[in-house]
Amino acid sequence: MKLLYAEDEQALSEAVVDYLTYHKYIVDAVYDGADAYDYAISGDYDGIILDIMMPKRDGLEVLSELRRNGCRTPVLLLTAKTQVEDRILGLDTGADDYLLKPFDMGELIARIQAMLRRREEFHPDLISFGDLTLDMQSGALGAGDMSFQLPKQEYRLMEQLMLHHSMYLSTEDLLVKAWGYNTETDIYSVWLYISYLRKRLSVMDSKVKIISKRNIGYKLQF
Repeated sequence: MKLLYAEDEQALSEAVVDYLTYHKYIVDAVYDGADAYDYAISGDYDGIILDIMMPKRDGLEVLSELRRNGCRTPVLLLTAKTQVEDRILGLDTGADDYLLKPFDMGELIARIQAMLRRREEFHPDLISFGDLTLDMQSGALGAGDMSFQLPKQEYRLMEQLMLHHSMYLSTEDLLVKAWGYNTETDIYSVWLYISYLRKRLSVMDSKVKIISKRNIGYKLQF
C-alpha cells in the first residue's frame, strides 16, 4: 500500500514515516500544502494523510481542490483538538476520517487500515466521466443514447482510465492495472487497445477523448 503523508513538522514526519515503513507501507512525505496537492493529484496513492495546518496551502484547501478535480483517494485529516469547526468542514469537504493531534501511533495505523479497508469494500455499480458512463456489473460503456458492451480487456482498460481520470497513467501502469502483474502481454497491447477505445468513443460521438503526452502516458479529457 502506498501512502502520501503531508506534515510540516519534520521531526514528527520522520517518526511517522519510519513507523509506517516498519508496518510495510510505502510512504511519500511532503512538508507543505502546495507539494501535498501536486503529489496527490499526480501520484497513484492508496491513501492520503493530510495535516490541516501547513504552509503555502492548508490541508482543507488541498482537500477541497482534490475533490473538486475528481481525486477520490481516501483522506485522513490530522487536526488539533481545538479545531472543531475544521474537523466538521473537513468531513463535509470529503475527508474519510480525522485523527486528533497528538496521536498514538497504534491508533494511526488502525485508522489507516480501517480507511483503506472501506475503500476496498466499496464497489460502485456505475462510474462516470464527462458524458461517459461505465457499468461495472455489465461492462457496458454508454454516451448519450448509445451503448457498447465492451470486451473484457477493453473494459478493464477503460475502467482504469475512468477511475484515474485526473492523472496520466503510463503505458506500464496501464499494463499492470488492466492486465495484471504476471501478464505475458507487452506494452504494444496497451497501444492497440487504446486505439480500439478511441474508435468506440468516436463512433459514440462522445466528447471525452483519450489524450496522450509523450513519455508520460494517457488520460481522459472532457
